[in-house]
Amino acid sequence: MAELQKTRNRRWLINAHERQFILVLGDVICSAIALVIALYFWAQKDQWISFSLQFIRERPPTWFYLLPMMWIVLMLDLYNVRKAGNRRDTIQGILISTVVATILYLFVFFVAEPNTLPRRGVAVFIGSVAIFTLMWRFIYIDVFTAPTFLRRVLIIGAGRSGCTMAKIIKNIWPSPFFLVGFIDDDEQKKGRNIEGLAVLGNNRNLLKVIREQHVTDLIFSISGEMQPETFAAILQAKENGIEVITMPILYEELIGRVPIFLLEDDWILRSFVDHARSTSSYETLKRILDIFVATVGLFLLVVLTPALALIILLDGGRPILYRQERVGISGKPFTLLKFRTMRQDAEEDGKPRLAVENDERVTKVGRFLRRSHLDELPQFINILKGDISMVGPRAERPEFVHQLEQEIPFYRARLFVKPGMTGWAQINYRYASNVEESAIKLEYDLYYIKHRSIWLDITIILRTMGQVVGLRGV
Repeated sequence: MAELQKTRNRRWLINAHERQFILVLGDVICSAIALVIALYFWAQKDQWISFSLQFIRERPPTWFYLLPMMWIVLMLDLYNVRKAGNRRDTIQGILISTVVATILYLFVFFVAEPNTLPRRGVAVFIGSVAIFTLMWRFIYIDVFTAPTFLRRVLIIGAGRSGCTMAKIIKNIWPSPFFLVGFIDDDEQKKGRNIEGLAVLGNNRNLLKVIREQHVTDLIFSISGEMQPETFAAILQAKENGIEVITMPILYEELIGRVPIFLLEDDWILRSFVDHARSTSSYETLKRILDIFVATVGLFLLVVLTPALALIILLDGGRPILYRQERVGISGKPFTLLKFRTMRQDAEEDGKPRLAVENDERVTKVGRFLRRSHLDELPQFINILKGDISMVGPRAERPEFVHQLEQEIPFYRARLFVKPGMTGWAQINYRYASNVEESAIKLEYDLYYIKHRSIWLDITIILRTMGQVVGLRGV
């Protein structure tokens, strides 16, 4: 086993949490450099002090030194390791963060007292931090996503859950791991290729395979009964420095969803209910956050309603507002408010139909309202009333809830919490137009319910703002 440990130690391998730390550290350094550059160029305009310690102490207000922290918050979406390794997602994320930062500053600039805010300093910071962050992120992609840094992974179990895990890992680019193969106790699978990976042996030669293949991590993907010998072999590997992670945990870490079709029927009672509990302090903070955001949103609703009402009226007539019964927490019905985006005859036959991406029933104005999320502004009234929260699963119609409960396991579990104006599923997935897509959205919803926190809520709200600015609603 000393040889096993030696093999592991001579490789420089990085896990997901270490990658996130590297990303944050790089962004902090970039934003700090941008802050110094911004101070320097700002000081060049000050002929009395110029760039000096006296200038740094006396001229910039305290909030100016918080700009790097603001940039890190706006970059939250790019601390997803999968997105951070993709050039297109990186460019898009930095562009959106830059636009949002500029809009926020312009809003503050125009409502503040004249000549009280530094235009040059903020402009140089935003431009510099965007350029330096983009350069750093490209360096990260070229260096830290190279195969040299990938952990070598062996999957225990070549059944349905193991195959699903292999598919997920192979479909992620850049790949989070190098997949070595499978270990399975079924002798008929030995030597076969499954999902493009070889079954290298069983529990009796697990340690030999780990040593020969320089394995650093094991993914435990046995959904049925496990043999005592398999447990003993995995435990021995763990004692010798091999990382072991279970399939459901890795599934959640990689794609932010709960694998509902790979879990036993009693999982909802054994695990999910315990994890889904929330503290009274969280619920209080969440309600305060709801009231604060909804109050700001109500101001926008009052300001924008005359113009939005006029264009909706000219495009498709009345009604301006759309009222529809939806299912809330614990299955209680309520009336949801939205600006109308569909034709009046969208359901002329009286049969409810799921909204789909590029829905032909959506009007021209309605398409813009959906992409900008402006159609949802009246929901701030629902938030203040307590019907929904700012963040939570999408509120569905009673007819669809009843249908999907019959076809998707654990579907009713999404009613454990209040529905939300936005949510983890909404920012990660498009409209669900069939049962299969509804199941995927449920996996996102259950992930949110299981992991919900104020920090996650704020992250979702910020990512929603990015979608609004980028007109990426559906």
